Amino acid sequence: MSEMFLEKFRALVPKYLGDPWNPSDGISEDELDDALGEHAFTIPLALREFYLALGGSELMEAYHYFWDPEELEVDEEGFLMFLEDEDEQFTWGFRSGDLRVPDPIVYRKNNARGEWVSEDGTFSEFTFDMFDWVFSEDEEHV
Repeated sequence: MSEMFLEKFRALVPKYLGDPWNPSDGISEDELDDALGEHAFTIPLALREFYLALGGSELMEAYHYFWDPEELEVDEEGFLMFLEDEDEQFTWGFRSGDLRVPDPIVYRKNNARGEWVSEDGTFSEFTFDMFDWVFSEDEEHV
C-alpha cells in the first residue's frame, strides 16, 4: 500500500502539540485492522493513514472528536460517520459509495435537521483545515 498522507498527518503532532511524533501517537496496523475487523465496510486510505498517524494522540479530541475505529458506523442514509463536534450538533462522514476513493469528499450532517451537505473538500483537506482553524482559535483566546 502506498502512503499518501501518513507523513503529513504525523507532522501535525510537532506542529500543534510541540512534541516529536512517536509511534504511541498512532495506532499500529495490527491494532487498526483488529478494530476495523468487525465492520462490514472498508475505510478510505486517507482515514486509515490518519488513524495510523494520530489514532492515539490528543489530536483525536481537539475541539472535535474523531471516532475510534471500532466506533465507526454507517447511518441509515448511507454515510460512514467519523467525527462529531463537542456539542453533538454536527457529524461528519463520507458517502458509503465513496469509501474506495483514497481521499473522499467529506459531508456534514446537521443532527437537528438530519441533512447531509458537502464540505466541498476531501478528508485530507478538511482535516488539515480543521486543525488550522482549531489551533488558530486557541491562539486567539490565549
